[in-house]
Amino acid sequence: MPSITVTTRTGKTQQITAADGISVMEAIRDAGIDDLQALCGGSCSCATCHIHVAPAYAATLPPMSEDENDLLDSSKHRVPTSRLACQIKCGPHLDGLALTIAEEA
Repeated sequence: MPSITVTTRTGKTQQITAADGISVMEAIRDAGIDDLQALCGGSCSCATCHIHVAPAYAATLPPMSEDENDLLDSSKHRVPTSRLACQIKCGPHLDGLALTIAEEA
């Protein structure tokens, strides 16, 4: 199970573990971190699970889909390492991932 470092909107850092195969969004919510609304439940239709991935890990993630890219375009908090947490599946390749939950849109 990968270990992920999550920084909340208030700057609190928490280490979580994630079961392989679930989304990063699910792992964050399962850990009891409330900052992600995830209104669509992970169907890539709302962008309320916007995160900023640490630059060192951004290149290790699979490319984003056109839908994810379009949703992120609607956020005034988009940065080059922005992703939707619902679109990233957990697995051994994510061990050590660090991310920050983006400000609300």
